Amino acid sequence: DIPSQGIGPSLPHLPRTSGRGPDIDHVYYTSKIYGPGDPGGKALWLDIDQISNADRKVHGFISNTHRQAAKVNLSFDFPFYGHILKEITVATGGFIYTGDTIHWMLTATQYIAPLMANFDPSLSTDSSVSYVDNGTALVVQWNRVHLQDSSELGTFTFQATLHSDGRIVFAYKDVPIAVGDISAQHHPVKMGLSDAFVVLHKLEQIPNVRRRTIYEYHKVDILKSNISNCTAVEILPLPTCVQFSSCGTCVTSQIGFNCSWCTRLQRCSSGFDRSRQDWVDHGCPEEVRILSFLSRVPPQPVLQGGSRPQRSS
Repeated sequence: DIPSQGIGPSLPHLPRTSGRGPDIDHVYYTSKIYGPGDPGGKALWLDIDQISNADRKVHGFISNTHRQAAKVNLSFDFPFYGHILKEITVATGGFIYTGDTIHWMLTATQYIAPLMANFDPSLSTDSSVSYVDNGTALVVQWNRVHLQDSSELGTFTFQATLHSDGRIVFAYKDVPIAVGDISAQHHPVKMGLSDAFVVLHKLEQIPNVRRRTIYEYHKVDILKSNISNCTAVEILPLPTCVQFSSCGTCVTSQIGFNCSWCTRLQRCSSGFDRSRQDWVDHGCPEEVRILSFLSRVPPQPVLQGGSRPQRSS
């Protein structure tokens, strides 16, 4: 059994001194896997059943449906890839959608997935999807859910916790089969994070109509073979360009990204994040190119009196 831990005024920031192997660098995040016998991993499981019904929300709709999702407003700002989210969408399929626009391909990108698979809570009255928000963290739990096309394999119970500092925790209580053996025939099977930006294209054939294209710019894949009963994954955010709010801190940052400042937007960016469309529409790439060129042009010497030297013919 996994030792439980209640949720107090704030969820604990557990030390990263143990775990299975070193931290894995994913550019935007680092991750650490906690095995079944690791005390740190056991402590990452949070027993939300001990929370009062007034604070713990069992979502009745998605707890009794298949392939459905519901929006949840956050009581805190949650930074995801550096961008602040104020609401998320919890899906029956073992993941959280983080995009602004609901569409039929929620599983494609912009997700936080402790275990994305073809789960169907409607198969059993014992299954539920619940969550609790204590002001500094949101815990979402998929409880005793069955795979829609393999219900005889047993029930899965797992959590995703989103912290106000950007940390993300996946904790697994019951995983009856190897994750790699879960069928992806009718539903993607993924574990990790993904983010994307949306670009609008004008259609010459149809005036006033624009096509929306989603480009995934980064994802974090968690190795499926590391996940079983009583395991956990802690994912910690690394600095990104969008966190800098001034030109000076932006252009002098040394965080592994090529950060540039756009004066028209008063924003710092690498050029590839959720606000890519805004960055392009305001001419930021051209501004960055011009400033980059000017920074490479050597200054002309100025003679006493302010005049520049004449070129010799």
